[in-house]
Amino acid sequence: MQSRAKETMIAAVDVYYDEYTATAAAVVFESWGDSWPIDHVLNECDNFDTYQPGYFYKRELPCLLNVLNIIPHPLSTIVIDGYVWLKEPSHLGLGAHLYYTLDQSIAVIGVAKTFLQQAKDVVPITRGKSQRPLYISAAGTATTHAADCIQSMHGAFRIPTLLKMADQLSRKAIS
Repeated sequence: MQSRAKETMIAAVDVYYDEYTATAAAVVFESWGDSWPIDHVLNECDNFDTYQPGYFYKRELPCLLNVLNIIPHPLSTIVIDGYVWLKEPSHLGLGAHLYYTLDQSIAVIGVAKTFLQQAKDVVPITRGKSQRPLYISAAGTATTHAADCIQSMHGAFRIPTLLKMADQLSRKAIS
């Protein structure tokens, strides 16, 4: 029988900022339909840039890498709040920067709440009773597969349960 430590997991990650610090949260789970994580980690981050339009990844990526480095489970997929692909090749999204920084070894799925005209290879999905779509993009897996995975996540609302949990954990750690 294979031990849990050798199984690959999925992590939903998010970062929340106040004036001087940021907290990155990762919620780790086994299957897309899970309603509760098997683990979660938080990491305070003070090595982030100020927000610059078009360069969001410079602010977010260091914090995501910090929290990912302390997850004690091997990951197959990371779900981020944002886009993977923007205009190529000069403007990769946060997810593409993360994917390449991790040497293309872990799939990255982006879940964006707002539509960006310049984003490419995006599949809109609706969940629950919401008519407002989520915009799914991916690296390391087909975008249609990524959209199916996010669609199948637990929760009756627009935002899946475990994605909302990652957001809430990052916010509560600062407030």
